[in-house]
Amino acid sequence: MFRKKHNSHDNLEHDAKDQEQKIKELRAAIGPLSGSSLTFCTDACLRRYLEARNWNVDKSKKMLEETLKWRTTYKPEEIRWHEVATESETGKLYRANFHDREGRTIIVMRPAKQNTSSHDNQLRHLVYVLENAILSLPEDQEEMVCLIDFTGWSLSNSPIKTARETANILQCHYPERLAVGFLYNPPRIFETFWKVVKYFLDPKTFLKAKFIYPKNKESMELLRKHFDLDVLPVEFGGRNQVQYNHEEFSKMMIAEDAVKGSFGSLEEKTPQPSLAAQAS
Repeated sequence: MFRKKHNSHDNLEHDAKDQEQKIKELRAAIGPLSGSSLTFCTDACLRRYLEARNWNVDKSKKMLEETLKWRTTYKPEEIRWHEVATESETGKLYRANFHDREGRTIIVMRPAKQNTSSHDNQLRHLVYVLENAILSLPEDQEEMVCLIDFTGWSLSNSPIKTARETANILQCHYPERLAVGFLYNPPRIFETFWKVVKYFLDPKTFLKAKFIYPKNKESMELLRKHFDLDVLPVEFGGRNQVQYNHEEFSKMMIAEDAVKGSFGSLEEKTPQPSLAAQAS
């Protein structure tokens, strides 16, 4: 019995050493970096890309290089609130002011609140919120949770093109950032939409999607395991009466943009105080 525990400990140590070696191999494979690419490629970042590709260095390198190319042209860290504020007026997508039981940052999506028709602007808004959410993650967290309220949703709210590109951005350029996504109260017609969407989700992302039905005790129990009901908003079956306030949220984003600008490119978490703390 003692030997079994000893072997288990050795295996864990061996795995950690293997992972560190893989990170070194990936860093060597991508070669010298500069500017924002250098800032972005921390060891934690390389680890996420390796995890996303099952620790295959060649596949991870290809994925990471695609992201660096995308970030160089799209410049997600340079998007500012005033460019995307219109997209957020209805509260269709925002970073919540509450956390789950593990203290993780929450992104709330309410697709029925869609208020614009510009595919490109909607995606820039998504990227802005993702970048902002990453910067707001506590030091011991790398993943966030997504709460998606489908109340009142119809097929017209989510064009397949936008859904596909959203999935592509999340999977390809923000790997291992989503801990779990709760799809709350999806209408029956959503099943048709989901049958199409699931084909462009990778298996890992697909498994992170959890359907929650308000009248289903078992699925609601899953939500309660992750959230204190006093924290969870009423529209998700909780007791929190909090409402999205665009004016207040705008003030917070403008303040955080100012902090972001003062530190330059901060795509990855660095040992800085949280933006929210500095902006307050």
